[in-house]
Amino acid sequence: MKFSHYKSGMNDPADLALNYRPALPRRTDWRIGCVGAGFIMRDCHLVAYRNAGFNPIAIASRNEATAKEVATRHSIPTVQSVEALLANTDVEILDVAVPPDAQPDLIRRAVEAGKGRLRGVLAQKPLALSVGVAKELVALCADAGITLAVNQNMRYDQSVRAAKDVLNRGWLGEVVLATIDMRAVPHWMPWAEGLPSLSTFVMSIHHLDTFRYWLGTPDRVLASTRPDPRTKFPHRDGINLYILEYETGARAASWDDVWTGPSKEGVAGDIGIRWRIEGTDGLMRGTIGWPKYPAREPSTLELSTRQHPSCWLKPQWDDVWFPDAFVGTMAQLLTAVESGTEPEISGRDNVETVALCEAVLAAATEHRVVRVSDLLGQA
Repeated sequence: MKFSHYKSGMNDPADLALNYRPALPRRTDWRIGCVGAGFIMRDCHLVAYRNAGFNPIAIASRNEATAKEVATRHSIPTVQSVEALLANTDVEILDVAVPPDAQPDLIRRAVEAGKGRLRGVLAQKPLALSVGVAKELVALCADAGITLAVNQNMRYDQSVRAAKDVLNRGWLGEVVLATIDMRAVPHWMPWAEGLPSLSTFVMSIHHLDTFRYWLGTPDRVLASTRPDPRTKFPHRDGINLYILEYETGARAASWDDVWTGPSKEGVAGDIGIRWRIEGTDGLMRGTIGWPKYPAREPSTLELSTRQHPSCWLKPQWDDVWFPDAFVGTMAQLLTAVESGTEPEISGRDNVETVALCEAVLAAATEHRVVRVSDLLGQA
């Protein structure tokens, strides 16, 4: 990690190197079976796995031709039907990349087929579209002795992870306010049209989980939503605005603006994601590089604290969220399997992110304050 600073005459801040990379497993040859061959598997999971030296041995998709194409591109030796892959006795780790409404049934089938053999499952975010189903999947995997982790990949964005390290070190003191300001246009996949939620469970979930990672699960949620003018199929939640309240006094808020003005229709664009955390002893601010994808645009972090007054420290790295963060989501599962511990982003942890998504959607559509604990307790 390199550091730069805005004020001349400072000492070299190399001792402030932040922990922004994931811990890697001892073994990199865990035999991974991949279900799904769309963009997120083809251009993110498998690119990251090859860069990390991981070992995908088989791939399956509803479209065999697509699976064969991806297998050839990433040198995966075996292409199978989904049923055959779930029954493949060589597969130790299952990597799931299917739409969220199809994922629960796939995991149920994987657990049944993999009892006594399958060691771990990496599910997509969200684990499920309701707290009740998410809890069911957690219990199902636990009863079968299968480690369940979730691919909440923004937690492995380099600036998000470095910010967590700063918070862990206490450099900001008590957190007062955390914000994310998103002005970016996601590429909605065709399967999103049939979901009960658009932005909340597909886009806002990244920011909600990031707030949970930084500050913990909030107590109460206030929210507002409106449809996105650009998205033509019917949907309730397009542009999402929400405030998270903590009993500690901390507040978090995000503007998840997937419209950003008519930038796709000829108006000059202002695209980007900015975040900021203010504490009693310091301030952090940063950007997320993802909106520039496929260009490799590293996310950024700038830090000013009482320990280093009147200047901004700026750690620098070459890693990017897409695809490099996907090393971390698989690595956290493999290290958990090796050590017999809970993954960093376990299924059990993700239940609370699902509950937070439900809380935002309920608060926005029912125009009320929602307690997250009420949703966790209902299921």
